[in-house]
Amino acid sequence: MEVRIQAIHFDIAEKLTSFINKKADRLGRHNPEITTMDVTLKVVKPETANNKEALVKVVAPGVEEVVTKVADTFEEAIDNCLDVLERQLQKKKDRR
Repeated sequence: MEVRIQAIHFDIAEKLTSFINKKADRLGRHNPEITTMDVTLKVVKPETANNKEALVKVVAPGVEEVVTKVADTFEEAIDNCLDVLERQLQKKKDRR
C-alpha cells in the first residue's frame, strides 16, 4: 500500500509520520486490497482547541472512502479517521 502524507502550512514531524505509517500498516493488514492511502493534515483556527484536522482517503479496487475528523491532536484525529474507515470497509466487505 502506498501512503502519501501532505501537511498544509506546517512541517510534519518524523514522529507523526511514523505514527501514520504504523496505523496505515495496521489498516492494510486488515484490508489487503487497499492500494493507496492519502492523508492530509492541517490546522484550522490555530488559536482554538480541537483545531487539528485530518482527512484520510483510501482507494481500493471499486472502493474509494474519504473521512475527515477534527480533534485536539493529529494522532487523535487520525485514530478517529481510521476507526471509521475500518468499519466502513468491513461493511462493504460484508455486503460482497
